[in-house]
Amino acid sequence: MASAAAQTPHRGLPPLTRDPAQAARDIREYGICLVDGVLTGDTLKRARDALYRAAEEDRARNRERKFSLDYGHDESNQRVWNVLSRDPVFEDLVTHPLAMELVRSVVGWPCLLGNISANITGPGGGEMVLHADQIFVPEPWPAEPQGVNVVWCLDDFTEANGATRFVPGSHTLHRPPRPDEAEVETIPIEAPAGAIAVFESRVWHKTGFNRTADERRAGVFAWYTKPIYRQQENWFLSLQPSVRQFASEELLVLLGYKTEGLGLVNGASPA
Repeated sequence: MASAAAQTPHRGLPPLTRDPAQAARDIREYGICLVDGVLTGDTLKRARDALYRAAEEDRARNRERKFSLDYGHDESNQRVWNVLSRDPVFEDLVTHPLAMELVRSVVGWPCLLGNISANITGPGGGEMVLHADQIFVPEPWPAEPQGVNVVWCLDDFTEANGATRFVPGSHTLHRPPRPDEAEVETIPIEAPAGAIAVFESRVWHKTGFNRTADERRAGVFAWYTKPIYRQQENWFLSLQPSVRQFASEELLVLLGYKTEGLGLVNGASPA
């Protein structure tokens, strides 16, 4: 039987672009797009500083949380959950106009923010298991993606420092990888700090090995789904009250506080 990599239409990732229309086409064709220069200057510095500060606080207070697809006891990799409650800069990432344009192109509107967390790989950090983010959807999968991830590169993403690796075109297989496909060929993101990668929920991917001696690589992952799916993060319990208090109408919809049809309170939207 031919390998999954051989069945997919691409052996490489699309190049970096600054054209939103091209980015949307790349998502449809490759399952992923790379957009350059989205965060720059003080905004990029603020987001990076806020994330590393949150990570240090979690380690200092022994509040780290692992994830089922993470790295077991690998202490070189750190997951930081619910960054939306850690600094207002992450609210700006969630509703960034370009990110939302691409999210809407994949899952439509309204949609929900299922989670926004961060992944920091450290020197010697191990590899994540190959997976697709749509594992919550029963097979056979629908012909359209049910979710989309926006990755904010807060450091340069390189093959050496454990950049996320993809099987481009694997979304066309409409299924998750099988156990015997765990070692199929993957391609790493090569993108500078400030770029974003947007990929739909069926494309196969994993964090790579960080083979550097002294580099950390941080990425923030904002996960959006069609509104019929339960959010991974329970915002009603975990969100800092100030986020909801000052949220825009768009953010209230993404968090599930403002809704139509599902999630009503006494027949009306709760916000």
